[in-house]
Amino acid sequence: MEIKKPAVAGTLESSDCQVTVEAGEGKIDFSLDSAVINQYGNQIRKVVFETLSNLGIDSVRIAIVDKGALDCTIRARVEAAVFRSLEQTENLPWGGAIRS
Repeated sequence: MEIKKPAVAGTLESSDCQVTVEAGEGKIDFSLDSAVINQYGNQIRKVVFETLSNLGIDSVRIAIVDKGALDCTIRARVEAAVFRSLEQTENLPWGGAIRS
């Protein structure tokens, strides 16, 4: 899959994260802003890259502002942002092909 347009998912509320995706330049350009980056930054990165891999995305600029989100929330926000960018609103494979 290829990112078609910029898209955002999530909020800046506590225990959530805001994910922004844009078309990439042939690689995954990842940025993370998190108060807990020293403790959980590697895990957040792992969840994001696994989710993108499961979705077949290998060219994207993705920015995450984390407010203490759990892995399942991060995964859901990345999926939602990607599907919004693809303008896919029907027949979403929640829990199917994208399950990790």
